[in-house]
Amino acid sequence: MSAEDFYSDLPSCQNFNTDNLDGDFRPVPEDWVVIAADIVRSRDAIEDGRYKQVNMVGAAVIAAVLNVLDRDHIPFVFGGDGAVLVVPKCQVAAAAEAVAGVVALSRNVVGLELRAAAIPVTDIRQHGGDIRVRKYRLSPGNHLAMIIGDGLLIADRILKDPDAVKPYTLEKTSGEPVLDGLSCRWEPLPAQNGHIVSVIIKPVHDEALPGILERVTAQLGFNPLTDDETVRLAEGKRLRLRFPPSGLKLEARFGAGRRWLKGYLIGLIESVLFLYSYYTGWRVGPLEPAKYMKELSLNTDHRKLGDSLQLVLDLSPQQLGGLKAQLQELSDNGQAAYGLHVSDSALMTCFLQDMASNQHIHFVDGADGGLAMAATDFKARIAALSGKKPAYAPTA
Repeated sequence: MSAEDFYSDLPSCQNFNTDNLDGDFRPVPEDWVVIAADIVRSRDAIEDGRYKQVNMVGAAVIAAVLNVLDRDHIPFVFGGDGAVLVVPKCQVAAAAEAVAGVVALSRNVVGLELRAAAIPVTDIRQHGGDIRVRKYRLSPGNHLAMIIGDGLLIADRILKDPDAVKPYTLEKTSGEPVLDGLSCRWEPLPAQNGHIVSVIIKPVHDEALPGILERVTAQLGFNPLTDDETVRLAEGKRLRLRFPPSGLKLEARFGAGRRWLKGYLIGLIESVLFLYSYYTGWRVGPLEPAKYMKELSLNTDHRKLGDSLQLVLDLSPQQLGGLKAQLQELSDNGQAAYGLHVSDSALMTCFLQDMASNQHIHFVDGADGGLAMAATDFKARIAALSGKKPAYAPTA
C-alpha cells in the first residue's frame, strides 16, 4: 500500500459498530496532513438564525476539496460549523487552495469568517495524539471515515489558538473554489417522535466506547449504531420539497458567486425536472428516482466518529430523558464527556458529485445549532468539572 493510496486501499466495512477499535482502525501515514476549518463565532451566527448558512459553509469545505481531488483517497468528517479532511502530502497544495477559496467565499458572500489550517500528522503525534481510520461503506462507491486517536481534537485546539495556529494557517487566495454539486434543496426534516437530538459523546478512553454504547442502547431501546431502520432520518414523511426550494438562493450565491442569478435560474430548471421525476417515478437524465431515494436514505452522516461519537437522532420525550440521565451518570462517574442540543427538525445539505455513478452524500445536522451547539454544551460541561478537565477538551 502506497502512502497516497492508504485510504482508497483500506478495506471497507458495512457496519458502524465500534467493537474492535484496535484491529479495525489503521494509523494514517506519517506524511499526511489534517486540513481543519471552522467558523469563528459560529454561535453568534446561530443565534441570528443563520445556521443553514453555517452548515453550507461547513459542507463547502468538503465539497471544494473532493471536487479537485479523488474522493476515494480523502477521509473527511463534517462538523456542522466546519469540517476536517486528512490529505496525502502530494495533494496538500491543491486541498489547501480549495479550502482557502472557501474561506474567501464565506467572508465575501455570507459574511462568515472561516478559519482554516493545514496541520501535519507528525506534529499532531508530537502533541500526543494519533489519527487512526476505518472506512465505513454507506452504499457502493460512497464511504464515511471513522477516526479515533484524539488527533482531530488536537487539531481543533491548534486551529482555535491564535498563536499555535500561525505556522499552519492557510494562505489567502483570490481564486474561487469549485462547488459543483453542493446543494440544499430539501426542506428541514421534522421530528416524528418529538425531538431531533444532536449529541456528542467522548469516552475518556476510546476502548470504553462499546460499553458506553451498551448503556445508551438500554436507555433508548435501540442501538444507534446498528439499528438502521430506527435511526435513518432522510426518508419517508420527513422528506419534503417546495418550489422554489427555500435554500436555492443561498445555494446559487454560494456556488455561482457573482453569477448567482444564472445559478439560481439553472437551479429552478433542475428543481422542476427533479419534481417531475420524483412525483411521476420516471427517469430524467441520470436521475432514477426510486434508486436515488433509496440511496439518499443510506448516504447520510447522521452518525459519525471523529474522535467523539456524534449522532443526530429522532427521540421521544421518554427516550430523551433516559439518554440525558445515562449521559449525566457517565459524566459524574468520569467515564465520558458529552454535549447535547435539542430541536424540532434536522437540516440536510447535499453533495451530488456524480449522480450517474451514484456518488452522492448528504450531511445531516439538527436545526437551530445542532452539533455546533452540542459542542458548546460539551465544552461548558468540561469547564464545569473543576480540577477534572481532560486533555481532550477542545477550546472555544
